Amino acid sequence: MYQKRNLSEELKHQIRNGTMTNRLIIANVSIFLLIHLLLAVVRIKGNSQVDYFVSDLFTLTASWEGLLFKPWGIITNIFAHFDLFHIFSNMIFLYFSGRLFEQLFDGNKLLIVYLFGGILGGLSEIISSSVLFPLEPVHTVLGASGSVMAIFTALAFYRPNMKVFLFGMLPVRLFVLALFFLATDLIGIGSKDDHVAHFAHLGGALFGYFAMYNIHSNKNILARIEDFVVKRKGLFKKKPKMYYTRSDQHKSDEQYNLDKKKKQKKTDHILDKISSSGYDSLTKEEKDFLFNQSKNG
Repeated sequence: MYQKRNLSEELKHQIRNGTMTNRLIIANVSIFLLIHLLLAVVRIKGNSQVDYFVSDLFTLTASWEGLLFKPWGIITNIFAHFDLFHIFSNMIFLYFSGRLFEQLFDGNKLLIVYLFGGILGGLSEIISSSVLFPLEPVHTVLGASGSVMAIFTALAFYRPNMKVFLFGMLPVRLFVLALFFLATDLIGIGSKDDHVAHFAHLGGALFGYFAMYNIHSNKNILARIEDFVVKRKGLFKKKPKMYYTRSDQHKSDEQYNLDKKKKQKKTDHILDKISSSGYDSLTKEEKDFLFNQSKNG
């Protein structure tokens, strides 16, 4: 039975039990509100120190000096937005690409791609500013677009022929959209008027490519990072729910891995069906299976 929750209870539920996509969106929106709460203090009290504090805390200065003296910016900037349209467009993109990514993989991998895609995007901006435009004024970088581009590019490399429906009716293959975004950023390099961090997008896209390279190998970059972070540092303390079901507790490693492969094979079959005939062609059982895979991941 559906349990009614107020806004506060729903937020707590999503933070504890929601998908990684929802958690990332909540983090971005929360920081957006915090930024504007602090900026409201600036407007009311005229405290310029708060203004500088907000800029220093939530943006990345695209220079090696900026990275040296404000190293936290390489992380905080990928959760920060100052403009309403900026966060709206990024969160819409994150919602759809993140949900699809979690249907194919899991929340831990999504978080890794989001974080490291954003980090590589920020480093790309620093390198491009230092090497290609050393005489230009140092600029700041913020926003989740580099991270989102990493997620979307990873999807495009893993499932290039999967169709998505633009505006709910125009079928376009993922690789076509990826090429369009790539071309847009390449064309926009050097533009001073669009205020877009094109190298952050390209850096994120590059990590998305590496994330899918040899995806089923232990040498894959996602597998290496997850092994280091999860097993040695314990960052992701919450394990997938499937590990704790009664049936799995009594399975041998061989049986568990066999069942996992069967589930992945079924997931791939359903996604191929979506690519060829659209989501509406799925049976209720297939939709439920895909939903449960995403939830358990």
